[in-house]
Amino acid sequence: MMEIMPATVLDRIRAVEAAPARAGMVWAVALSAYAAAVFHRSSLAVTGVDATDRFGINASALATFSVAQLAVYAVMQVPVGVLLDRYGSRRLLLVGGALLVAGQLCFALATDVPLAVTGRVLVGFGDAMTFISVLRLVASWFPGRRNPMMVQLTVTLGQFGAILGAVPLVALLHATGWSTAFLIAAAVGASVTMMVAVAVRDTPHRETATVAPPGLAVVRQRLADAWAQPGTRLGLWTHFVVQFPGTVFALLWGYPFLVQGQGFAPTTAAATLTVMTVVGLLLAPVIAQLCARHPYHRSSLVLALVGGTALMWTVVLAWPGRAPGWLLVVLVVVLAVSGPGSAIGFDYARTFNPAHRLGSATGIVNVGGFVASIVLILAIGFVLDLTTPAGAANPALSSFRWAFAVQYLLWALGVVQVLRYRRVTRRQLAAG
Repeated sequence: MMEIMPATVLDRIRAVEAAPARAGMVWAVALSAYAAAVFHRSSLAVTGVDATDRFGINASALATFSVAQLAVYAVMQVPVGVLLDRYGSRRLLLVGGALLVAGQLCFALATDVPLAVTGRVLVGFGDAMTFISVLRLVASWFPGRRNPMMVQLTVTLGQFGAILGAVPLVALLHATGWSTAFLIAAAVGASVTMMVAVAVRDTPHRETATVAPPGLAVVRQRLADAWAQPGTRLGLWTHFVVQFPGTVFALLWGYPFLVQGQGFAPTTAAATLTVMTVVGLLLAPVIAQLCARHPYHRSSLVLALVGGTALMWTVVLAWPGRAPGWLLVVLVVVLAVSGPGSAIGFDYARTFNPAHRLGSATGIVNVGGFVASIVLILAIGFVLDLTTPAGAANPALSSFRWAFAVQYLLWALGVVQVLRYRRVTRRQLAAG
């Protein structure tokens, strides 16, 4: 049964008029902005253990750092989508870049929890403005038939930011100290923002850039129309159910799980997280090709990815004692599918919504995975504190097992909703 709509005439016009070299330059600079945002977002992942010592906090308090960041990110997705439809990608990328830099400056100078949380909130605000702005640029500068591949490339190549936020950041942190490491991170962000100011334009059409932005009433109607479209909700729940396992593992709890639960050395754990990113780079083109060649079966691919991830976690959590190194490498390889797999949700947003409300639809979809990630990050922190004896230096492996078992509840909810909106979408398309 169909799960796709044809490319718009506007897509074809853009494909003819946009110079390929210029489109590539705009995309490359925008991609660097997204990679920088991923770097800032994931900078807490491998510094969480150091953060607990610097600020004197437990697992639940550490979780609030990531939750503050992700909560702002998730809450801002729909407002940012509305702003994107009204003001365009370039302005939002510039504002987002400035907020990311401000957040890292706060984190660099923080010696207490309130300022550190403020820094992560600012990072969340800036991050929220970046990704969907880049997706809007992809839709504006490239033809519809290339969009799935370009989105997958954007999602995956942007994860180079996570690579920089793993082993290199750990080495920099240990070599220069907390403040210097995060001041350097802020400087990187400032450099990328200046590149955006010079090179990025919203559209290849000069006349489009001069059109007055739509009024708020129009924008609100676009948001309502995007939400009313079942394909948008299918995209949201696709993003929800696929993204959270990899995001939570890479963003916060994977590093403590490997170091404290499985006995990895810090550099080995950081390198393992890097493997996850590199494998994602290799998987993204494969998933994009599957979506392009079999667009009527994207939801089946989503369910297969979820089933494979849940099965892999079952093996790891049920393993007696510490899991062997090869099994944990297989785990991170499977988790690597979370990023490119969740991008299928954005493909639903594009194919079921016209270009003028793409920002709103993409923002709605992008809420899903991060809401799930927030819930899981908090739940893992709570379970770790609940199951760790008072006075213990670190959580035991059994505590990590109970904590990561919370994932099964989120998988169950997500799968039910994907099946639900797949039926609704198919009925709508069958009705014409």
